[in-house]
Order: sequence, then structure tokens, then C-alpha cells
Amino acid sequence: MDIILVSHARGRTWRLRLEPRNILGWLPALCCALVLISGCFVAGWWLHPEGGLLPAKVVGQWDVQMQQQRAELKEARAKAEEDANALSRRIAELQAYVMRLDAAGSRMTQIAHIDPAEFNFGKPPPLGGPEIQPSGQPVALADVLGSLDQLQQQLSDRERQMRVLEDLLLAGRLEKEIKPSGWPISDGYITSGYGSRTDPFTGLRDFHPGIDFAAPEGSRVQAVAAGIVTEAGERNGYGNLVQIDHGNGYVTRYGHNEALLVKVGDRVRKGQAVALIGNTGRSTGPHVHFEVLLNGNVVNPEQYIEAAR
Repeated sequence: MDIILVSHARGRTWRLRLEPRNILGWLPALCCALVLISGCFVAGWWLHPEGGLLPAKVVGQWDVQMQQQRAELKEARAKAEEDANALSRRIAELQAYVMRLDAAGSRMTQIAHIDPAEFNFGKPPPLGGPEIQPSGQPVALADVLGSLDQLQQQLSDRERQMRVLEDLLLAGRLEKEIKPSGWPISDGYITSGYGSRTDPFTGLRDFHPGIDFAAPEGSRVQAVAAGIVTEAGERNGYGNLVQIDHGNGYVTRYGHNEALLVKVGDRVRKGQAVALIGNTGRSTGPHVHFEVLLNGNVVNPEQYIEAAR
């Protein structure tokens, strides 16, 4: 049997004749090649008895580096978890601040009588603006934590400011509630003013310490400010009288009533009915005699009844 080898690059051919005598001639060379290859494997096995294909020193170095990388990875993971927990705690604190601000804002809208639809603290404020190309720089965790610290300080300052505003609003509303203002009746007219007048019984000049409001008998007499009833009963000249102490030195009186709807010690609110129009005491017809006292002195009620207009 012949084996023909063709070389296209050189344009030549070789013919190998496989005959028993030729094979026997190559056999010694083949045996030498096998012995050489086997010797190399044995030498490698003898040099590296642990059976590895790489030197033990290299393998040891790699193992040390892998252990270091595992330790660094574990430390980085623990640091990330710690940062995540710190961030979660900070966010929880900010949420608590926001909830307190929402509650304070809701109270302030009620105190100031602001339309809840105008300032709805249950929804985020409307925001917007044109789209701007971002810088592309990633935000570092330290920057985020710094921004959260700054935001927390701002929220704390705003909370204190809102508490002060709430106190001022409450004080203003309280002052408005306890300071006399408005008419003691819903419907009617003034029949006699404050100051010097001709007495309807004697025809002589005298001093009238209040303002008389005429209205149908049985109509409601209402408190012009919130306060505590300090007198409710008959008094000479006043007939059935209701007297209310509003604090800050203010006292109001409502005389000539047909019936009293409150008693001493009752707490009344502004606009609450305290009596019914009558004609008791020194009176010529159904009306309410209205007086205002400030620090124990009778003052002209006109400035207070006009304050509500």
C-alpha cells in the first residue's frame, strides 16, 4: 500500500510505500518518541508530587489572594448593609418630621379658615419644569447622607417655625373669640345709643351706659364673644340679666330679658343664645340693653359692635 502526499505550495508529491520491512524500520524511532514523551510526564510528576499542573508557589499565592478578596468582599457587604440601615433610619426620621409637619399644617389651615383644597397636606405639592440634560455624574452615598442631614435640619427648623405660627394663630383666634364684636341680636335695630340722653321715664338728662337693641319679644339674645357666665338672674333696673366674663378684662351685660338660657358657671361660645328678648326691669318695650366693660369700667359698645363689619 502506498501513501501519496501532495504539496500545492511547492508543486511536489511524495510517495510512501507501506511495506512490512519499512514499518519495522520506523518502529525504533516510534519507540524512542514514546519513551521521550513518557519521560517528560514522569519528570513533571516527580517535580510536582501534589499532582497539580501549576507550581505550588503560584497556587499558594493565588489562594492567599482569593482569601483576601473574599474578606474584602465580606467587609464591603457589611459596610453596604450598615449604610443601608443608616439610610433607612434617616429616612424614617424624615418621614416622622414630615408627618408632624403635615399635622401642624392641617391644624393651621383649620385655625386660619383656609380652604383645605388650596393647601392639601395629604398630597404632594404640584411640581414641574423643563427637562434638562443630566450631568451624568453618579451621586455618592456620602453626598446623599449629607443632603439628608441638611434636609433634616431644614425640616426641624420649619417645624419650630410652624409651631410658633400655630401658637400665634391660636392666640389670634382666641383673642378674636374673647374680644366682643358684633350685635347681640340677629335682627333688629338700635333704639338708644351710649352716653348722655333724655331718660324715657323722668324726661331728665342722664347717662346711658350701653346700647339698646329692639327686636321681637322672644327673639334670641346671643353672646358677642366666648366666655364664662358670671351672673344670670334678676338685677335692679336690668330685669333678667346675663353677665359674661370674656377674660383680658372684658365683660358684657345683656338686660331686660324675658328668659335666661344659661346659668352661672356656664361656658358660652361666640354667637351662642344666652337669653330671649323681653321687657323686664326698667324698660318701655321688648329690647336688650347691651353693655361692655373693660377692666371694670363701662365703655362705649359702638366700637365693638362695628368691629365685625
